[in-house]
Parts: sequence; structure tokens; C-alpha cells
Amino acid sequence: MLAAIVLRRSLMTIVTLFGVAIVVFLLLRVAPGDPIAMMISPGAGPDDVAALRARYGLDAPPLIQFWIWLHGILMGDFGTSISLRLDVLSLLAERLPATLELSGLALALGVFLGGAIAVIATLLRRSFVAGLIDAVNGLLLAVPDFVWALAFVLVLGVLIPVLPLSGRIDPALETTFVTRFYLVENLVSGRLALAGDILRHMAMPSLALALPLAAVIARILKEALAEAMQQDYVLLARVKGFSELRLVLGEALRNAVGPTLALTGVQFTFLIGGTVIVERIFSYPGIGNMAIDAVINRDLPLIQGLVLVFGLMFLVVNLVIDLAVVALNPKLRHG
Repeated sequence: MLAAIVLRRSLMTIVTLFGVAIVVFLLLRVAPGDPIAMMISPGAGPDDVAALRARYGLDAPPLIQFWIWLHGILMGDFGTSISLRLDVLSLLAERLPATLELSGLALALGVFLGGAIAVIATLLRRSFVAGLIDAVNGLLLAVPDFVWALAFVLVLGVLIPVLPLSGRIDPALETTFVTRFYLVENLVSGRLALAGDILRHMAMPSLALALPLAAVIARILKEALAEAMQQDYVLLARVKGFSELRLVLGEALRNAVGPTLALTGVQFTFLIGGTVIVERIFSYPGIGNMAIDAVINRDLPLIQGLVLVFGLMFLVVNLVIDLAVVALNPKLRHG
């Protein structure tokens, strides 16, 4: 069953990515602005412009351009960035690990905070604290991630400067890295001082991304827990004398995780999209920050590569979540 789902979703992923490639290619060609005109020097003549167009393949008909780009992708060649004059694939490989680590940390924080809020609200559902928790959760849900980012910059970066405002690691730290996954590499190698500095740089952007996600998880998990607490198996466990904490964590929680997990996957895709603005605010060197520069410079090859990477990340996350839901639900697994 799982193998059939993986095969079917993998084929759907390929088809979807092909559709994404067509849409982004067409949109960039009809959008106003000329990337060559933005990079050419003021004194350049028509021959210089024509040479640059030929160099980047922009002198060919759109259909030929699309075929050349698609064939290059299949061969592992995403083209050359117009603004940076570097290979697009190498730029993506350099920046993508930073965004993946930031998104992963934000997801972990969101799941932890959202789960804690839901469990505490369920345990205290008959007290006045439940209303206070709902109000706080509503605030977290109403404020978008970039507003949290600006608030953290003001409070924790300016008024009470306890965390670094920008970057991924302190430039004063002399070190070399084998991979671009700085946090994972330092944790695995036991360089905890460097890992701590990296975490300090990731604290504000990851928390800004995590808070809206935590609010959504808390709301859905709380509703699922409330429904699970009314089930017969929970009532039977209460008759046996189980404590309220054991009822929530040991009996209700495992059956409330399924619907929450499915929604978490959907929200995680929005979290990845939110990294674009949050990374810009904190000058974090990920693909989100690079995407804004690419759009400003109308760097067609880089924008196309970035959109494909974002699309692939969304599809992979959804595939993983679907498989996890099937694995946790016997009805789906054997259906």
C-alpha cells in the first residue's frame, strides 16, 4: 500500500513540477521589464545588448527558450544567474541548507509550542485559564510572521540587545565547514560553542516563523483532543482511575495526532513561503532572501530555479505528511 502511494505521488510530483515550470516560464516572459537592460552599462550599444541576449538565450523564440531550459534542468544545468554571473544550481546548493535548517527549527518550535498549548488548555478546560489561553492563541494566530520578526528586532535586537540581528554566524568566529548545514554539522561534531552561536542567530527568525504555526497546531489539536476525550476508551480509562494527565497524554493524544499532522504539513508549506520575508528582515543567507534579490534584478534563470526548488519542497513535504498519516491510520493503511 505504501509503495503504491509513493509511486503514485511521485508521478504526480513530476507532472506538477512540469506544470509549475510552464507557469513560471510564461509569467516571467510576459512580465514587464528587461533583465538585460538592468545589467547593461549606460554606454553600451545595440551590439552589446544583442550579445548578452544571445549569451543568456533570450534571443530565441519563447518555445525554444523553454525547451533549452527544460533540457538543461534534466541534464542538471539550471542556467547561469544574470545578476550574479554564477551557476544557478551552485547558488541554490549554497543557500538551500540555511533555509532548510531555519524551517526545520521553526517547525520543531511550532510543534512543541502548539502541542504544549493544546495539552495545557485541555487539562485546564474547566478553569478560567482556558479562556486566557484561547485569547493568547488568537493573538498568535492573528499576527503574521513578518510582524513578529519586526517586533523581535525592536525588542530583542534594539531595546534589549540579547540576540544578533542578522547573519547566520558571528564573522569573528574563525572556522571551516565541510557542509552548508552549519547547525547539523556542529551538533554532530560536538562543537557546541559554534552550534550555540548559530542557534542564537536563528532564534528570532525561527521563533517568528514558529508562532503562527504553533497557533494553528494548538487550535486543531485542542479540538481533536476535546473530541477524543469524549470517546468510550477515554471514559473507560477514567473509570479505571487514570489521572487527567495520563488520560490526555496516554489515551487521547495519540488518537488526536492524525488530523493535526495532516494540517501541520499544509501549514509547513506556508512556513517555507514565509521564510522569504523573514530571511530578508534578518539578512539571513537563505534562498528566501536570495529570491527577493532575484525578483528585484529580474534574474530570470535564478527566479525559475528558485520557484522549482520551492515547488519541490512543497510537494516533498506533502508527500511525507501523507505517508505519515497513512502509517498512523490503520484504516488508510489497509484500505
